[in-house]
Amino acid sequence: MEKSKPTPQPVRFGAFELDPCSGQLHKHGIKIRLTGQPLEILTMLLHRRGEVVTREELREKLWADDTFVDFDHSLNAAVNKLREALGDDADNPCFVETVPRRGYLFIAPVETPAPPAPIDTLAPRAAFPASAKKRRYVFWLAAAVMVVTLVGFYIARPHLYFFRRPIRQAAQPPMSVLPFTTFPGRQYAPAFSPDGNQLAFTWDGSSGNNYDIYVKLVGAETTVRLTSDPAIDCCPVWSPDGRSIAFTRDLEQGVAIFVVPALGGPARKIYTTKLQRARFWYFWVSGLSWSPDGKLIAFPDQTSPGEPYGIFLLSLETIQARRLTSPPSHFTGDYGPAFSPDGKMVAFVRNVKDVQEVYVVPTSGGEPRQLTFDRGRLGGLAWTPDGREIVFSSTRVRGYELWRVPASGGTPERLGVGGVNAFHPTISLVGHRLAYSQGSWNDNIWQMQIPVPGHRATPPIKLIYSTMDEEGPQFSPDGSKIVFQSTRTGNWEIWMCDRDGSNLVQLTSFRGPLTGTPRWSPDGRQIAFDSRPEGHADIFVIQAEGGPPRRITSDAANHVVPSWSRDERWIYFASDKTGSWQVWKIPAEGGQAVQVTRQGGFAGFESADGKLFYYAKGLSAPGIWKIPVQGGEETRVLDYPSAGYWGYWGILDKGIYFVNTDAKPHPTIEFFSFATGRTTKVGAFEKQPSRGSPGLGVSADGQRILYEQTDQEYSNIMLVENFR
Repeated sequence: MEKSKPTPQPVRFGAFELDPCSGQLHKHGIKIRLTGQPLEILTMLLHRRGEVVTREELREKLWADDTFVDFDHSLNAAVNKLREALGDDADNPCFVETVPRRGYLFIAPVETPAPPAPIDTLAPRAAFPASAKKRRYVFWLAAAVMVVTLVGFYIARPHLYFFRRPIRQAAQPPMSVLPFTTFPGRQYAPAFSPDGNQLAFTWDGSSGNNYDIYVKLVGAETTVRLTSDPAIDCCPVWSPDGRSIAFTRDLEQGVAIFVVPALGGPARKIYTTKLQRARFWYFWVSGLSWSPDGKLIAFPDQTSPGEPYGIFLLSLETIQARRLTSPPSHFTGDYGPAFSPDGKMVAFVRNVKDVQEVYVVPTSGGEPRQLTFDRGRLGGLAWTPDGREIVFSSTRVRGYELWRVPASGGTPERLGVGGVNAFHPTISLVGHRLAYSQGSWNDNIWQMQIPVPGHRATPPIKLIYSTMDEEGPQFSPDGSKIVFQSTRTGNWEIWMCDRDGSNLVQLTSFRGPLTGTPRWSPDGRQIAFDSRPEGHADIFVIQAEGGPPRRITSDAANHVVPSWSRDERWIYFASDKTGSWQVWKIPAEGGQAVQVTRQGGFAGFESADGKLFYYAKGLSAPGIWKIPVQGGEETRVLDYPSAGYWGYWGILDKGIYFVNTDAKPHPTIEFFSFATGRTTKVGAFEKQPSRGSPGLGVSADGQRILYEQTDQEYSNIMLVENFR
């Protein structure tokens, strides 16, 4: 009998599944409309994944009979439709990559379930023919002799074991990804209950006006709201017995830890940290961890304002906290703690100037051990149930993707699920389930005309935008060019364009390390910026017309956010070489650096007359300060911008433009006049500025403002079944 051909199995990649038999494409189980040539192209790319499918092969396969068709136009249109269905981007592809002048390449990981065994390979149960009876008798006689021989051998050699016939293991079911929440707005920080059947999470509600804690049963649609306080609640974690949920609440006096019954009831505050409210937004990827024995809660905290935050352990018996980690004083700090399943180790994130790595430390204390060396950003972590690996969200290649690394150290491997912008992973101790937040956010650069008294204000326009992130805009001194930083190639690089956003030019090609905060020289011929090609940050200078960058700083400390003196002889920058962030300056051609501030400093600019240096203090303190260029006492000038928004201000000869993030209903752009000491409103954001970014630039003629805002942000929680 001729063997039957195996049925083609569904192919999974990211959130998608293609069934070759039905020709249907699904995303998270929802059918995606894709037919004709775009579907055929996808099928060919998946069949030849990892290989280039040439344009000639596509023409022969799909357009051989269409002699009068414009092949190039038709192929491009079909590929564009395919990318649109997948939500892919030609400039920064996740699935289909264009190989110039050759064809296309499928680059995403692909999972194909093992096909069932063909029917003809299964032994049929049938009667033996009469002619086989003798052979059966001989067979069983030989088998009996063999058994007796083996038993005798075992008795004579008791330390030997019977040979065991391998037992064929049942095929493991493939991982499947389904949406767990599809609510409007943003759902973050999922956490599994001990039995793996429920998820607690943070949601800003159907109106998007306040973050609270919710619980939802796997497989059910009903959602239970546990908190309703006007303050922001975040980052839930279950007690080991499943009766309680701990979470953080953003209060005026600091971020506090609360506990609420898992079935609902009043929340009880058990501890108040010393973390400032302005820092709360750093803890979307942090939160708490409850020890397996139920006695401790791990959380980030600090002992005094301005110092880096570390991991602390709160005893639920004494309500006393002890410090577990003490990062170096120039680090931003440690956060995102997670107890190992046996409670002997704590994994956490260590951060220095937006460069984050995974560390582990014994719960009893000791020196932390670094597991990753990616110089990227992290979006949360979780232990696997056996304690052998840590799953984490990282930008080590592009976007926030899910990776796993051995807890003992080793090379991280990308998970087969999650795609781009997957963060906050959590893993059930039982049930083989993983959950994570799947989000999307998009930062773009807008332009606002500074209103002239007596004239009607014109609405702002979105000037520099893409599907990726655009930050750090600065006008050239003559106002004809704009320099900025962008991830449109997949990594942070420095870009330049005309003042209307046209004629984009990529200036740097570091292809990996975080690169940003570009600043023009006063003559407009050079641009200073920071980058991290060797792990730590250094200051570089590049010619405005392009060319190789020139390194200005070269020691092992971190040097960031440069700016120029008015005479172009010096470049100011922030450095952690003394153990805390201070402003220094160095000759523009390189040489010996000179310390400028002594009480903290980060991002700043010289005054128009070159006599004063104005600066913000970064993450630790709000406001703008000034100090004489030749040295002297510092003076506070403004209470804004808020801590963390160090890049949302600019200076002209008549005053300072800055962002007031506390204004309602939206943050405002305001002007502080040196002459009058008064502050006036200039305009308002439609959405939110991006914390920690160099987000504002002012033209030298005082007519235009560039600012960065987050135009789109949403997230849902995804559930992975059969995770291993």
